[in-house]
Amino acid sequence: MATIFPTNPVGVLPPEVLKTFRVLKALPDDYFVWHHLAPWTPEAPDFLIRNSLDQALLLKVSSASSKEARPAAQMLLLETDDPPLGEAEAQVLVDFAQKLKETFGNGSPPNIQTALIFPNIDQRKLKRARPSSADTSIQWLGGNFLKNKTGRLWKQVFTNPPLSESHWEELRQLFTPEVVVPPELTVRKAPARHLEAELTKFLLDYDQEAALKTDLSLESNGDSLAQNFRLNLVNGVTGSGKSLILLYRLRLLNELYPGKEFLVLTHNRALIRDLESRYYRLTGVEPSNIDWHTFSNWCTTHWPKPGKMPQVIGEDKRHKILSQVRNQILPGSQVTHGMLRSEIDWIKDNGFDKSDDYLAADRRGRGFGLNQKQRVQMFTAFQKYQQRLQPNMDWADVPLKMWGFVQEREVVPHQYDVVLVDEAQFFAPVWFEIVQTMVKSQTGHLFLAADPTQGFLRRGISWKSLGLEVRGRSYQLKQSYRTTRAILDFATRLYQIRVPEDAEAAEILAPELRSMSPGAPPQIVPLTSSQDEISRVANEAVALVRQGVQRSDLLVLHSDALGAEQLIDAIDRQLGRGAALDPKDSHPGNYVRVTTINAGTGLEAPIVFLTGMNQIFEEEGSLRLSVEDRAELVLNNTRKIYMAATRAGQKLVIMVVGKIPGLFSHLAAEGICEIAG
Repeated sequence: MATIFPTNPVGVLPPEVLKTFRVLKALPDDYFVWHHLAPWTPEAPDFLIRNSLDQALLLKVSSASSKEARPAAQMLLLETDDPPLGEAEAQVLVDFAQKLKETFGNGSPPNIQTALIFPNIDQRKLKRARPSSADTSIQWLGGNFLKNKTGRLWKQVFTNPPLSESHWEELRQLFTPEVVVPPELTVRKAPARHLEAELTKFLLDYDQEAALKTDLSLESNGDSLAQNFRLNLVNGVTGSGKSLILLYRLRLLNELYPGKEFLVLTHNRALIRDLESRYYRLTGVEPSNIDWHTFSNWCTTHWPKPGKMPQVIGEDKRHKILSQVRNQILPGSQVTHGMLRSEIDWIKDNGFDKSDDYLAADRRGRGFGLNQKQRVQMFTAFQKYQQRLQPNMDWADVPLKMWGFVQEREVVPHQYDVVLVDEAQFFAPVWFEIVQTMVKSQTGHLFLAADPTQGFLRRGISWKSLGLEVRGRSYQLKQSYRTTRAILDFATRLYQIRVPEDAEAAEILAPELRSMSPGAPPQIVPLTSSQDEISRVANEAVALVRQGVQRSDLLVLHSDALGAEQLIDAIDRQLGRGAALDPKDSHPGNYVRVTTINAGTGLEAPIVFLTGMNQIFEEEGSLRLSVEDRAELVLNNTRKIYMAATRAGQKLVIMVVGKIPGLFSHLAAEGICEIAG
């Protein structure tokens, strides 16, 4: 069976096109077939076909009936205003070939074989009916071609030379504009003087295109569904283009079904603002039928009692309450502060409001075991924690209380035709319970993009355990495009050294590295004080901007919010107010983005500075930590550093205050990074 994009027909197609689609799909598996989708370029061939020899065929389908295939000699004797058979379809092929020449000039592909197919007309009758004025470079194919699924007849149609890969990319750019990625939407560019690279368009690869175009129909066809809606999942390693596929899928669906309603959800403010901005840059419009929310924002926006939502406490107050509860309920216990915090969040994320539900729950993947007595104590500690929170709540309470409102129908979520969730691995089970109520029953689609090396997926929790059946509905992307091999090697090696006992660490080696650009090794910059760090980063950013680098090409991540604020002030003092902003609080624009590492998930930039690293390492070295707490902290911090490092597309700079950690010295000795003099 051929690889065909999309896998299934989309929308209402003429029966002749539908029949041709099915026959082309049944060709041998060394064929690739594209069905034209882009509604914004309607006048195009119906199909593009690539055979095993890399030859190309552009195919246009005619709906002409057998009655219209009068012999050409007979047509000369008839007075009729009807255009000659096949003339309109042939003109589409001629015009497309001309566009190809105009678009790519002297570097355009050589003449590509074109053909018209007439599913309703026999080949012999078609031959007699072909007008003498018809373009002889266009082959005419009769209905018998749709009766041959072995590819034997189709082999005869390919008469032109094979195309090079660069020519194939040029051809796909014109035939499938829905997979063309403009350079401003990616970090595959080099804005600095020493990283020259021409900014050119590129295409989604075949795996990405398959993920984009799977299951695009929004019409009910009576299929039996595993859920009350259609579900699709794209699992992808860091930098594999998951967010891009989500945006491109949204654009394509909105073009195909302009009357439908769409909702985009993610977990942090900086990312949702970035997604919305990229969609606008991609399309030039802000459709009123697309809503954009972080999940927490959706909850607070739909709170049933406006103005009466309880206050959400900060981390300092939460830490204090947790310490009090642990000392009261778990004195001398092996349950650490970190375990207690994690378990309380897990109880809320799963909606366990009764002791029996919690005690019966499967805790596999939690990272630490609890016997039955400890579980009873843990739930008692949870209840005591909740009492001490009153009348306030923490952020884990927000979705839990919202789920109660939904169940009691105090809140009835608006239902969308399509809900798209980015970074879905960070959505808790209770979140998904609410999300599912936002999808229209039977006809709605839920599209998830997730990184299996992060969030709950990292802990071995399955989609099925969340009530989501993804078998046969998922795509796996292993090619990383965002960053360079040098940066990914650094992040991976750092992970291996810091957490050697992590059995799942091999998963972060999943990206295909061979085709990645090599890039420059990450740079470690030693500094004597935190103030020097702030000044150095500000000076580096200013120097790059004055060299011509766009401010938006710079991303600065700090380990804490105060440090991020100080960096913004330092850059603003040199470049002017508004030169640096926190993307959590500002719509995307041409400014230096400065935010916390925690808020950096999903963001990307050609040049990334990691700062505040000394605070991370000092926290791990605290004498107040138990062995278990320290191990958990190192694991969580390592995952954060890995995520932050892989935000960089071309250049990664890590600031270190004080003595260079042995880890970085070791990596420098291996040639994986460089320590600045």
